[in-house]
Order: sequence, then structure tokens, then C-alpha cells
Amino acid sequence: MNSVLLINQIFLFLNVAVGCLLAFWVFSANRQEKVNRIFFIVTILMVLWTIFAFLGFSTKEPQKALIWYRLNYGVVALFFIVSYFFSIYFPKKIAENRFLTKFVVVLCFLLFLISVFSNLIISGVKEKEWGTEIIFGEGKLFYYIPIFFLTFLILYNLFKKYFILTKEERLKIQYVLVGIFVFALANLIFNIGFTFLTDSVQFSHFGDYSAIFILGFTALAIVKRELFGIKVILTELLVGIMGVVLVVLPFLMPTPNLKILTLAVFLLFLIFGYYLVNATHKEEGRREEAERMAVQERALRLRTERLTRARDQFILSSQHYFRTPLTSIIGFLEMVLDESYGKLPEKVKEKLGLTSRSVLELRKRIEESLDISQFQIRKGKGILSLEEVRVEDLIKNVIEELKPQAKEKNLYLEVSFPENPLPKMKLDKKRMFMVFVNLIDNGIKHTLKGGIKLFLEYLKDKNSILFSVKDTGIGIPKEELPFIGQMPFERGRKAKELTPLGKGIGLYLSRLVVEAHGGKLWTESEGIGKGSVFYIELPVK
Repeated sequence: MNSVLLINQIFLFLNVAVGCLLAFWVFSANRQEKVNRIFFIVTILMVLWTIFAFLGFSTKEPQKALIWYRLNYGVVALFFIVSYFFSIYFPKKIAENRFLTKFVVVLCFLLFLISVFSNLIISGVKEKEWGTEIIFGEGKLFYYIPIFFLTFLILYNLFKKYFILTKEERLKIQYVLVGIFVFALANLIFNIGFTFLTDSVQFSHFGDYSAIFILGFTALAIVKRELFGIKVILTELLVGIMGVVLVVLPFLMPTPNLKILTLAVFLLFLIFGYYLVNATHKEEGRREEAERMAVQERALRLRTERLTRARDQFILSSQHYFRTPLTSIIGFLEMVLDESYGKLPEKVKEKLGLTSRSVLELRKRIEESLDISQFQIRKGKGILSLEEVRVEDLIKNVIEELKPQAKEKNLYLEVSFPENPLPKMKLDKKRMFMVFVNLIDNGIKHTLKGGIKLFLEYLKDKNSILFSVKDTGIGIPKEELPFIGQMPFERGRKAKELTPLGKGIGLYLSRLVVEAHGGKLWTESEGIGKGSVFYIELPVK
């Protein structure tokens, strides 16, 4: 027996055995599913395809060889009918063109009939030293052109679904396409490459045997729910092909020593292949885990964003709801204190005055909280009402308001403005007024003797103005400086002792307002008892 025939027998046996196992595995996995039933028929036809091709190749009697070859070509035509239906139903059914489907069925049956019962496709056979070769008839193109057309239709159906289905379904299609690619590559090598190099078709049947790769990949795509990535499957494929080649080599070696050597190489390759496949599996597992974590992270981030939006909306709504009734209470108290409803006893008037001041303080705190929430949520965008302002005039108005407070504590309040007028700036007048009040008021509250100096200057190199409030008060420990004004309710230890009712909201809100204007606010101090300096730098726009 020649070596080519022996190798053909080995590959035929492997194809038939593996093909039958795949057919029954897929069919038994889900007998009711149409895709599984279609795959079973496809596999049986492909097994018959390879058997008839081998029998035609190996039979010494020309008449029998002719029958086997014609059956081979007839089965291929039937195979394409079923494959076309498979491309419609796998992995999910798409709307089919009924006219096209009928045309495919009629065309394939015609190809079957003219292949088996006429000389149009195969007119005869001729004997070679290695086997029997086909002699094609005048209608060879009438067979191959429809086959190419059917191949195009099948691939078109798969690619069309690839771009509209889910990620998991696309992976299934990838598996089938890899199998088709390997089959096409093998046919290119054996049917074209080897035929051109050896001027013989004795190796062309190896292209037929490679159809087992289509069956293998398709079976995995149908049955397995969780598929490995293509990188893993290609690695396994490469190892499998090399293993098949190496296991066949000992049968072809002319001497016992070479047989033993090639067998040893095969055994070493098995060890190497095992570790390669195992490493690829682990890498794929890590990649899939990273993808799962990324998906979970995105879902968690979206959920957090939704909860944050709900929280912010709740805070804003609550503050608005509180502010509305307070405004009514303040208005009513003012009318009562103005004695719009009649004269009040002095004791009652005094108590109502205290109540009115407390309510006004409460409204101020709510408005501060509302401002803080808006700046935090919207980052200052769309909140500021900008208008042209001369900063010196704004600060003079603040000083006029706070002078009585400084005088009450016997503190001086000195101002140093530049000789030349500063350029006008676009500011939110109301909010910047509040910022200057907070800084100067903060200096007055935390200074027991001495006073406060205010400095205003224009930084020409930066095109910005610098405002500073320097007091001779209690000072701030250097370790506390980085935290001052960074969070609401964050206050220095000494400040809490001196003004226990303070909340630290004003300085935090001032920083948000300044930053919304594109500026910055910071604090400096030499330590306890050495006073503090608060700075504001604002760009001139």
C-alpha cells in the first residue's frame, strides 16, 4: 500500500469517527431545536462526501470509481442546500427570501441530478499510479459557478447577522467563520498549491478532510453556552493540527530509528502543547474577568450617578420647600412687629423680635446651604449673575456695613486701596459682596484686640486683583491651615473656643464662589496668637 493511500485512510477514519460523534453530540444536546437537526444532516452529508471521495480515489475499477466520484459531487450539491438553511437559522433565524430559498433548493437538486446521472460534470476517470483521477465533462463550469454563488449566499447570511446580533451570538458566528477559513485555506493549499507544484491531484482529498474543522467549530458554537475567545480556539487549533501531523509522521518514516525519533518529538509536543493551551486559557480567563469587572464598574458608576442626582435633587427641593414657608413667617412677623394688627405689649414685642432675628438667621443658613448645593452640583455653571463692577466700590459698601461691628469691639478697620482706579470686572455682585462680608466679619469675630487691615492691589503681570484681610486675632496652627475653608463645618480649634456657635459654612461657600469666578482663596498664619491673612485673587476679564 502506498503512503498517500495510507494517510488518506487515517484521515478518513478520523473524519468519519469525529464527524459522527459531533453529529450525535449536537443532536442529543437539543433534539427539538431546528439548528441542531440541520447540523446533524450537514454532518452526515459531509461524512458521505469524504467517504465517496476516498472510494473514488482508491478504487482500481474505473466504472466503480466513476460512480463514487459522481455520488461525491451529488452529495456536495445536497450539502449546500442544507448549509444554506443552516445559515438562515444559525445562531438565530432571520427573515428569509422565500423565492431565493426555492431557487436554491431547485438549483441544488438540479446539480445533484446532472452530477450523478449525466456526463456533463464528470465524464470519466483515469488511472494513476497513486489512484484514480477525475476527467471533467464540458459542463464543469455549470457546477462550480452555482457552488461559488451558494457559498457567497451562506457567507452573506452569516455576515449580515454578525453586525446586528448580540456579542455572544457574534462569537458563535466567529467560530463558524474560523472553521470555514481553515477549510478554505486547506483547499487552497492542497487543491491549488500542491496540484500546481506536483502537477497531480493526488493530495486534493486532504482539502476535503479539513471540512471536519467547520463541523468542530460549528458544534462548539451550537452546544457550548460560554465560548472562549478566538485567540484561545486558534491556539488549540494550531496545537491540534501540529499534533495530527506529528502523529502521522511515524507511519511514514522508512526506518525504525526515525519512527522512534518522530514519536519522541510527538510526545514532547504533547507536553509543550498542554502548557501552551493551559496558559492561553488562563490569559483568556483573566481577560474575561477584567471585562466582567469593567462591566460591573460601569454599572456601579451609573447607579452611583443616578443616586447622586436623586440626592442632589432631594437636597435642592428640600431647601426650596423650607425657604418658602420661612419667607411667609418672616413677613408675618414683620407685620406683627410693625403693629399692623394692633399694639403689642413690650414684653411680647421683645420676644417676637428675638424670634424674627432667629428666623432671619435660619433663612440665611438655608440660603447658604442652597448656594453650596448649587455650586457643588453645577460647579458654578449658570449660577453666577455677572455684571460690570468696580471692586473698590463693592468693598467700601461692605466696610460701611461692618464698621459698627468693629467699633463695638474697639477694633480698627484700615483700608489700603491703590492710587489708580482698578479696571472694572465682571462679577456676581451679590455673591462677591457676601464673600467680602464673610472674610472681614471672620477677622472681626476672631480678633480680641488690635484690628483688621484690608489691602487691594492690581497684579499687572497676572492681570488680576489681589484682596487680603489681615487681622491681629487668635491665629491658626500651621497644621490646620490646609483644611480651613475646604469643607463645610470645618473650623480651627481656637475658633471653636472663641465663637462656639459658628458653623464654618461662610468660608467654604466663599471659596466656592471665588473659584466659580476663576479665582482662588487661601489662608496664611504664623500660628496661634499671631493673626491670620485671608487672600482672594480674581482674574480681570
